[in-house]
Amino acid sequence: MDWNIRLNRALDYIEENLSNEIEFDYAAKLAFCSRNDLSNMFFIVTGVQLSEYIRRRRLSLAALELQNSNEKIIDIAMKYGYSSPTAFNRAFQNQHKASPQYVRSRKIFINSYPRITFQIILNGEIKMKCRIEKKEAFRIVGVKKTFRNDMVENLVPFFWRDLPQETYEKIIKQSNGEPKGLLGLCADFDNEHTFDYYIATSTKNSEVQGLDLIDIPEATWAIFEAEGTLMELVNRIWREWFPSSGYRRADNSIPDVEVYFDYDFPKDNYTYELWYPVVKE
Repeated sequence: MDWNIRLNRALDYIEENLSNEIEFDYAAKLAFCSRNDLSNMFFIVTGVQLSEYIRRRRLSLAALELQNSNEKIIDIAMKYGYSSPTAFNRAFQNQHKASPQYVRSRKIFINSYPRITFQIILNGEIKMKCRIEKKEAFRIVGVKKTFRNDMVENLVPFFWRDLPQETYEKIIKQSNGEPKGLLGLCADFDNEHTFDYYIATSTKNSEVQGLDLIDIPEATWAIFEAEGTLMELVNRIWREWFPSSGYRRADNSIPDVEVYFDYDFPKDNYTYELWYPVVKE
């Protein structure tokens, strides 16, 4: 089944349940992917976080009901997931630039967001360097920071930039495993609101004071070699490679891995690898 069909099935479910509690795991199941992959794909294609899209759609429908029904404002607020009039009023004014009471009493224009439909067009004109490899289990050691999934600005580069030099040196001293280099890992995708990001290296050591250790299980990896910005590569992988590759991302227990060979933090036009754990569809 094509990716656009899968994603539209998930969006159909979300649209049908905007006035109910949305089960994101079930939506992801309809798209034949994990909840995190569904959120990633949606953001890459649309530029909007899935949670933000749902919020906009609910407030759009709420405004239409205010203008076209006599239902109480508090009942409409609760219908679309707001437990208090204050929270609903604040969110409503942020989107529509008017209060619910004002929209009800006057026929004004509202900021309505239509339902999204996916139509993914694959562009294979630019070659992607990719190989599929099965790797034995390995251990990484480094430092961790937790980020919100719905952050408007990507704050991970600031984590790399602001990490003290002595911490970099402490991490690099532990490097005696494969893959060689400094590593960036995105992990803990099962958390709906946050993810963990590690700046790390591969090690054979069993304990390192003051640093976090993670064991990465044996897996099959799609390994992409590239230069330039990481987000540009990620966008191409999800837009072009996954839909036509016959592979899907493996379960969320295995993180994505960025490999920077020169033991230096990422820079523009820097040669690196991005590893995705995959399974055949």
